[in-house]
Amino acid sequence: MKFRWIPVCLTVIAIACTNNPYPRTDDAQVVRYRYLPEPPRTFDPAVSYTRLAHIVLVNCYETLLEYHYLKRPYELMPGLATNIPQPRPLGDGRVAYRFDLREGMLYQDDPAFGLAPGSPKTREIVAQDFAFELMRLADPDVNSPIFSVMALLDGFGEFSKRLARLREQDPVFAQMRIDQQYATAGGIDGVRAPGPYRLEIVLRRESPQILYWFAMAFTAPVPWEAVVYYDGEDERDNFRDHPLSSGPYAMVENNKYSRIVLERNPNWYGIRHPEWHAPGATYPDEGGPGDVEAGRLDPAYVGRPLPFTDRIEYRIEKEDIPRFNKFVQGYYDDSTIINESFDQVMHEGGLSQDMASLGMRFGRSVDPDVYYLGFNLDDPVVGAPAGERGRLLRHAMSHAIDDGEYRRIFTNGRGIAAQSPLPPGIFGYDPAYTNPSRGLDLARARELLVAAGYPDGVDPQTGKPLSLDFDTPDTSSRGNVRFQFFVDAWSKIGLDVRIQATNYNQFREKMREGSYQIYMSGWIADYPDPENFFFLLWGENAQSVSAGENHSNFKNPRFDALFLRMKDLANGPERRAVIAEMRSILETERPWIELYHHESYQLYHGWLRNMKSAGLTYPQEKYRDVDAAQRVALRAEWNAPIRWPAYAVAGIGMLVAAPGIVTFLRERQ
Repeated sequence: MKFRWIPVCLTVIAIACTNNPYPRTDDAQVVRYRYLPEPPRTFDPAVSYTRLAHIVLVNCYETLLEYHYLKRPYELMPGLATNIPQPRPLGDGRVAYRFDLREGMLYQDDPAFGLAPGSPKTREIVAQDFAFELMRLADPDVNSPIFSVMALLDGFGEFSKRLARLREQDPVFAQMRIDQQYATAGGIDGVRAPGPYRLEIVLRRESPQILYWFAMAFTAPVPWEAVVYYDGEDERDNFRDHPLSSGPYAMVENNKYSRIVLERNPNWYGIRHPEWHAPGATYPDEGGPGDVEAGRLDPAYVGRPLPFTDRIEYRIEKEDIPRFNKFVQGYYDDSTIINESFDQVMHEGGLSQDMASLGMRFGRSVDPDVYYLGFNLDDPVVGAPAGERGRLLRHAMSHAIDDGEYRRIFTNGRGIAAQSPLPPGIFGYDPAYTNPSRGLDLARARELLVAAGYPDGVDPQTGKPLSLDFDTPDTSSRGNVRFQFFVDAWSKIGLDVRIQATNYNQFREKMREGSYQIYMSGWIADYPDPENFFFLLWGENAQSVSAGENHSNFKNPRFDALFLRMKDLANGPERRAVIAEMRSILETERPWIELYHHESYQLYHGWLRNMKSAGLTYPQEKYRDVDAAQRVALRAEWNAPIRWPAYAVAGIGMLVAAPGIVTFLRERQ
């Protein structure tokens, strides 16, 4: 009777022997567990331009348009808007678009809406909120990274200048509430909200790609109350740390040192009005190739209202190996594959037997990007001034590169060979197309060097191997190994290519000055349209012309004319034919050596439903579901605590303490 506490102590010790980082109350909830390698710097939709932030942000900020979750190529569909607007020419070169909003949509409940006594905890989402956010994009104090894109809006730049001038000249104006400043400055001419449920925009010129920007968080509705209230004063958050949700989830915790938590937003229109069957609030009934076979069109989900999970929890995990170990233990639902574990996880292009035996699944997606080696076409040796000689040299250097071997060494084989700037998933990509001007062929490369006047790579003017510079913005030893791969490849055809490694700022200065010959670069799409890739080679976008993204300074009148025609065409046979001709010009001129399109590999546990990887960052979590019971059972199986050491320690402690206890009890008697 005197020792009833002993089994209690043993039980407490045994229960404590667990590494589960989550409370047991989570087991009965539909929670999605993810990780972030570091906390995002800002959640302000006007400023945030990182994939890391948008992974979280897109679940909170709903947009006028969205991407279909399953279809590839990517396809726009209505979001907060009821329609995908069609361009309406105004007769003077300008083009108008009209968005109609759904009525009765609300923001999350938030103290920002209680600025006046008796105010409700939320309010309706109206067209003026979109206009307000577009004015924030023009605000020089906000410094949005997409200012130049939105400058297509009629009066956008003029509004920005008026705002800056008024703030500088009138201290009283500068102290006004932000929405009042915008109203006093006159707003943007090309942005109008004639009613609460209609937004009209006017562009200076036709640009079909503008619609993609209305599927990004930059243009999501922002209530002025949130910007005013969350000013960092009186222990309030800053607006950058407190997104105010118009989407399916609301942020309830933002701890940059440990975790970020989103919970289902009961005010979201998809939850309040499932009877609308809105495209962005209902699980799709059609998809792309392979979706049926992969179970992504399961009848148990098709047509159901979203979202399926109650909470999303992001843990901040900076170290790769501990993070991956937690995934294997079942404490994260999905994970990328770290380099240290790649060979253990993957086998002959699929999951290893060990991973498959755990019920894990494997998703693969080709990202909308392209990585390439570029030539400076303004250079007198490798560029256009060298004429046919330079063109043949570029072709020879192209045929010396084994991109497959490069991927095997440096990306664990991830990626597919790039035949043109266009990756899969983008209109105009042709899986049957093979570029005859690329691919390893050393015999052909040597023939081309002879034709170019450099037999065996020797410069006849010096009698030595032709010397070229390969400029890079990476001085690390890891970077040097990558770049040396290409140098060694070119040495096999007799060329002497030297790595000129500098820091990024010095590299950019060389770009501005045009003092470079060869470089390596990559591009990740802002939006899924061929224009967003071919503009990298448009003459007007050349670095030497407009400091643009055409770092090769490629200028070809026919290509430029085709580009201007292609970018305004709707997807269809005519646009596809124009793209094919543009592609053939690049075959001939070789401003780039296309290398590869990156592949993302994603591991996920069998309890995670409706997974489909996407290279673009758009709302995806609302489509995914979790079998919480299966997760709990498998976690228990995989992480059964080894309790005998705890019992042994407790037993030893009891033996050590027993004589003292006996003596104590005898003295009491």
